[in-house]
Amino acid sequence: MQPHEDKYKDLNLKIGLEIHVQLKTEQKIFCECSTDYINSPPNNNICPICTSQPGSKPMGINEKALENLLKIGLFLGCKACDKPLYILRKHYFYPDLPSNYQRTSQHILEDGIFMGVGIWEIHIEEDPGRYELREGKVDLNRCGIPLAEIVTAPDIKSPEYAREFLRDLLLSLEYLGVIRGESGSVRADVNISIMGGNRIEIKNVNSVKGVYKALKYEIVRQKAVLQRGGTISMETRHFDEGSMITKSMRKKETLADYRYIPDPDLVPFYVSPERLSQIESILPESPHNKKKRFIEEYSLGEEIVDALISDLYLSDFFEESAKNSNPIEAGKWCATELKRRLNEKNLSISTSKVTPKHISDMINFIERGELSVKNAKWIIEDAVNTGEEIPNLMSKKNFYQISSEDALIKILEKVIKENPKAVLDYKSGNQNALHFLFGKVVNETEGRADPSKTIKLLKDKLYTEA
Repeated sequence: MQPHEDKYKDLNLKIGLEIHVQLKTEQKIFCECSTDYINSPPNNNICPICTSQPGSKPMGINEKALENLLKIGLFLGCKACDKPLYILRKHYFYPDLPSNYQRTSQHILEDGIFMGVGIWEIHIEEDPGRYELREGKVDLNRCGIPLAEIVTAPDIKSPEYAREFLRDLLLSLEYLGVIRGESGSVRADVNISIMGGNRIEIKNVNSVKGVYKALKYEIVRQKAVLQRGGTISMETRHFDEGSMITKSMRKKETLADYRYIPDPDLVPFYVSPERLSQIESILPESPHNKKKRFIEEYSLGEEIVDALISDLYLSDFFEESAKNSNPIEAGKWCATELKRRLNEKNLSISTSKVTPKHISDMINFIERGELSVKNAKWIIEDAVNTGEEIPNLMSKKNFYQISSEDALIKILEKVIKENPKAVLDYKSGNQNALHFLFGKVVNETEGRADPSKTIKLLKDKLYTEA
């Protein structure tokens, strides 16, 4: 049973997602135009092909885009279709689609599963342009960017699980390094039905939060319609991010409405078993498997693991650190203090100068009693900034902790001799006197005295003092 499913069991709730993600490529799917639409002036990265000028012909499918799509499918446990595949023309009319049809493939992969949700099919298609309705402007820079469309079965039983599923799916795709990360590069069409009624499609929801809010609103809306004795019409709706409500757009199209035909300008393509095997051999470990392994292998808490696996590079960094130090401590330091320092400086693991050796050395110095936890936090910041070795940083800042009993006893004897009143107060039962004396030791050692050893030795010394 999915989390939160019980809350909606009386509704017979069925939710499916059609997730569109822009594939990471330098060129568009059927031409050589740049895919960098974020940093380019409107209608700059265009050519006769992606704007469908008369007489223009598409190039063959972008092989990098196809490779990235295959990685997604295999990562999600799908099987590739063992047959020649056609690029189809999907006809509809909209200002951001100058050809009046969208090129989309037959499904290339099918029958996968992710988080208990079936993956019906995955296919590749071209992105349309961008239409600003209020301004009446069209920017075709995005037109022709390769998209992967991932279609799930209606297996999701709650808005909460839809949110969790989509969040984890996108994290997995980021692990693969096959999708773009810009705003607007991920969109989802949300399909929902309740109580066996008609399916409603909510188009182009562009955030995980938006998917959750759209579903919550739609459940309330559909329940209200049914309670009034109405029926749920099969339609396409739009989610308004500002008001967090859905609005009717049009009656739901059927496959026949799109008038699919094979594109006569493109030859069929075939995905060979050899190509699939090669791609499968280089796929990374999934976040779900990694989370389970980190908990079992390193005895880490779930919160720490979640922080580590949120970033592929951070999780790899942790494992390298754990090879030569206490894994539990390495996990804590990487997931908390290191991550915080990197975020403060707007750095990533790959752009900072810190290395796994910095973390493992630092932990080992702490466990040997040569570095305090307080000073270690400053050491991490210096390591991130400079990349200098931990022993050098400790020497520069005079951070080597005094843990030798002989050395500490000499300092304690001096402090006790110089503060006779505090000694008498402690022997009279005043515990604050102990803290006073400890503070004097800290001052005397410039904070380098091992706290636990100092307190123990101080108590012993005061007890034996005449």
